[in-house]
Amino acid sequence: MKHKSRSNSARMTRRTFTAGVGAAGFVAGTAPFNIVRAQGGPLKVGLLLPLSGLQAGIGQDCHYTVDIAPPILKSLGLPDLTIMSGDTESNVDTARARAEKLIGDGAQLLVGAFDSGQTTAVAQVAEQKGIPLVINIAAAPAITEQGYKFVFRIFQTAPMILNDAFTDQKAVFALAGSAPKTVVFLHVNDTYGTAMSKGIGAIMPKHDMPYTIAEEIAYDPAARDLSVEVAKAKATNADALLVVSRLNDAMLLTRELVKQRWTPQAILSMGPGWYEDQYLKTLGKLSDGPITFSPWYDPHKRLTPVLEAELASTHPGVNLNTDHVFTFEALLVAADAYKRAGSTDPKALADAIRTTDITDNVSVGPGISFNAKGQNDKVRGAAFQNRSGKLVTLAPKEAATDKPEWPLPSYQNRG
Repeated sequence: MKHKSRSNSARMTRRTFTAGVGAAGFVAGTAPFNIVRAQGGPLKVGLLLPLSGLQAGIGQDCHYTVDIAPPILKSLGLPDLTIMSGDTESNVDTARARAEKLIGDGAQLLVGAFDSGQTTAVAQVAEQKGIPLVINIAAAPAITEQGYKFVFRIFQTAPMILNDAFTDQKAVFALAGSAPKTVVFLHVNDTYGTAMSKGIGAIMPKHDMPYTIAEEIAYDPAARDLSVEVAKAKATNADALLVVSRLNDAMLLTRELVKQRWTPQAILSMGPGWYEDQYLKTLGKLSDGPITFSPWYDPHKRLTPVLEAELASTHPGVNLNTDHVFTFEALLVAADAYKRAGSTDPKALADAIRTTDITDNVSVGPGISFNAKGQNDKVRGAAFQNRSGKLVTLAPKEAATDKPEWPLPSYQNRG
């Protein structure tokens, strides 16, 4: 199977999706749009991810799923997909333009786009064009509050993440026998970070947390120097850091903690950045210890080792994480809907997605199904910790594989 390469020089993968758009009999610009949408052959999926720009590391991590999904979908008796990759370039306007181009080139379903701002733009295009969008990762709650009929999200919303994060934090504190009394909240000021900031004010009081927030510090995810922010955070004398980050800024924050000789009791992350493979490999021993609270995989589910094995085969040394799991599950939803719809017609696909009921999956929770708003309300968050270049699941109990290492080991004593 083959997929459409994202650049002329890109390496053809070992396992790839079915032959490209041209092989399905469509030549761009030569067929009416309504005919393109209804034709037979493999379902054409436009996969939108930030493959370049600020979020390139995470987007490329998500894109590994193009290599690992095909044999698993085949083993589940699901049909082939044709993947048409679109690079959002970590930019909202580009994401919108790429979505329109993929649809114009024949995409019958979209998947993406990791970033909430970019996904918001793609959702608007998908709804306008009547093309189903299956959101792999994006948490801004407004996306599924618009009354859209063609937009479906398998990932948690920010309030869902926060509710599970606070529950799992208390579970981790109980296991550790210790809890911070104060935290400083450091977060990016993008769509996701702002949604999480707003959500904390509404949700945290319901959980009777053992700590208070000493100060909230927002910063630009494109910042190249976070020394001032870390100095302000250190000056609060807070016991722990509560963070909402991306990959590049997570590395910047860690290096500043080392430079300023400050090791808080814990780093509690609610989002990406701190568990990414690039973070682990770039920082080595300095990456150990942060605990992330986010949608995650259940190590005990049947498909989890299958996904891990495929990832190890195609990308040796890469840890399975949220990026791979939820991009895979978005493709799983697409293939499942295509099989049940028996058609590539977007409306038939959307109708099939609404009745999704997948229980043989990878993420924590009882499975994948969508409520009236197009939100997967079955997915659950988890707590996991960086441990010697690996990721260990701590909570909830049914998904846990180990207990937390607490407190955060001193940066100065790591060699």
